[in-house]
Amino acid sequence: MRIALISDVHSNLVALEAVLADAAGRGAEAIWNLGDTVGYGPDPNDVVARLSEAGAVSVLGNHDAAATGAIGTDWFNSLAAEAAAWTRAHLEPETAAYLSGLSEVAREGDWSLAHGTLRQPLWEYLITEEAAEGHFALQETPYSAVGHTHVPLLVRQGTAGVEGETPVPGEAVALGEGLLCVNPGSVGQPRDGDPQSSYALIDTEAGTVTHYRVPYDIGETQRRMEEAGLPRGLAERLGYGR
Repeated sequence: MRIALISDVHSNLVALEAVLADAAGRGAEAIWNLGDTVGYGPDPNDVVARLSEAGAVSVLGNHDAAATGAIGTDWFNSLAAEAAAWTRAHLEPETAAYLSGLSEVAREGDWSLAHGTLRQPLWEYLITEEAAEGHFALQETPYSAVGHTHVPLLVRQGTAGVEGETPVPGEAVALGEGLLCVNPGSVGQPRDGDPQSSYALIDTEAGTVTHYRVPYDIGETQRRMEEAGLPRGLAERLGYGR
């Protein structure tokens, strides 16, 4: 089975459609969505409707929780807080109900799914050795997947400790033995200097995971953001992937 692993769509419908089309072309049969489905971007309702229609398995992200009012935005920067307020004001009832029904952690076969880490699913970035160790201590499955950082990454717990690896787009990596955590990067707002959408494809039969980058019409998303009255800085950052 091939599974498209996506995260941090952030209400960017144009990017989502590009990624779903690419994943379908590579034989994806399922979608696992690691949260922050909304926030920042201009199309929260359409993005949620599209993922719901596709039967995606989704978990809750901090921007999703903020959009429904489940958490506040005191820890958000000013642009993120402004976008969260805009999103909350524009959510349709069906979208709010979908987001409110999401769990912070999900388990799919050999995989545990969360937005941040298993230790702090909404907030913790898996970017330090200490965070990785805390995450793996709670991982009861061979593999896990997280988002939140907007940067693709592979992290393993081996005999020598925790080891991180930046994946090469298009290069299949064996899932291997021992605990593994995969970050597919961001669909809607990459932050690794590459503005192309990022996602990963799990192949359970081959026992591999492959990261991909997908170009999309960034200008169209920027136009929609400007039309919606979202902060200009959020639109501009899409062009340089930061």
